[in-house]
Amino acid sequence: MSLTNYGMLTGDQLQVWSRKFWRAARNNSFINQFTGDNENAMIQRITELTGGDTGTKANITLLADNEGDGVTGDHILEGNEEALQAHDTTIEMDQLRFAHRLKGRITDQKTVVNFRNQAVNNLGYQAGDRLDQMGFLTLSGISYAYKTNGAARPVKDTGQNLTDLEFASDVSAPTSDRTLRVSGDGIAAGDTTALTTSDTLGYRHIVELLAFAKDNYIRGIRFNGNQEMFHMFVTPKMMKNLKLDADFLANVRNAGVRGDKNPLFAGSNSIYVDGVLIHEFRHVFSNEMATTGTSSEAGSAGYKWGANADVVGGRALFCGAQALAMADIGNATFDEEEFDYKNSPGISIGKIFGFRKPVLKSQVSGSNQDFGVITLDTAI
Repeated sequence: MSLTNYGMLTGDQLQVWSRKFWRAARNNSFINQFTGDNENAMIQRITELTGGDTGTKANITLLADNEGDGVTGDHILEGNEEALQAHDTTIEMDQLRFAHRLKGRITDQKTVVNFRNQAVNNLGYQAGDRLDQMGFLTLSGISYAYKTNGAARPVKDTGQNLTDLEFASDVSAPTSDRTLRVSGDGIAAGDTTALTTSDTLGYRHIVELLAFAKDNYIRGIRFNGNQEMFHMFVTPKMMKNLKLDADFLANVRNAGVRGDKNPLFAGSNSIYVDGVLIHEFRHVFSNEMATTGTSSEAGSAGYKWGANADVVGGRALFCGAQALAMADIGNATFDEEEFDYKNSPGISIGKIFGFRKPVLKSQVSGSNQDFGVITLDTAI
């Protein structure tokens, strides 16, 4: 029989540990630095539910720009008003929990306090890492059945898989006008079977992506002086290809700050060029650990890309404002239990949250398209 021991952990301490964990998870999470509570954030964080404090759904409202041209001169405006084009995106939420448990006093000579400290640190890192994985998989339109390196996740009993989360089924493939690929010196529609090993990322592709985003009314993030900025996420090998690209090297070397503060020489994981902040991150999706297949399997989930499913590639993300919505409701839960007559303490921590990639009718194509993110498939 398991016993819960709250004698060592008061209600106030429980709250402190709970908040400490969620701060640890956020600090360990790469995507957290791109979240904000308004429409000018790349990841809009929803911290309250619509219509009450309970429930498992949160909403984000997207407003499309007006399409009418107004009324001229003294012509009658009354009766010719244009309705706001609003679209609500529902974010399903679910709980994800992690736990540690000591085997016993003899086999692990640690005090309960030390165990708790180490458990919270480890669980915070684990939670932050899974947040990153799910956030980047959602943006990339890749099922949670896969890791961010393309390998299939082991299938466990129901309730032990990320695909069992309520919002996992809302992960959607990149829409038709938001999925591109490198094609020689340019970019083309995103058919991964057409990629070749020479289709690596270069400076010219970033310039084309920026123009494509603006032509398709993808809103950037406003910062100093009302300037517009976009975030681009690449794998370490994509960043390597960029740094070996002569045009990219010349641009960053000459346009950036001089001396050891230049990101090329400072070893920075982020480089700002032409209004695009390029970030290198390990959880940007690649198919390095996916299966090599045949021409009939090319383009299928779990296989490499190219005509014969043998091209190692990655999916760069080009993001503007509101590229991703994240529901983050309440503090984390922190629970401590004692097993085997208090010989084996255990700690569990959980959090209720959810991800959703917003989709809205495009003013350019007239069809529903990903609101704030473009994917660019490249060879690596």
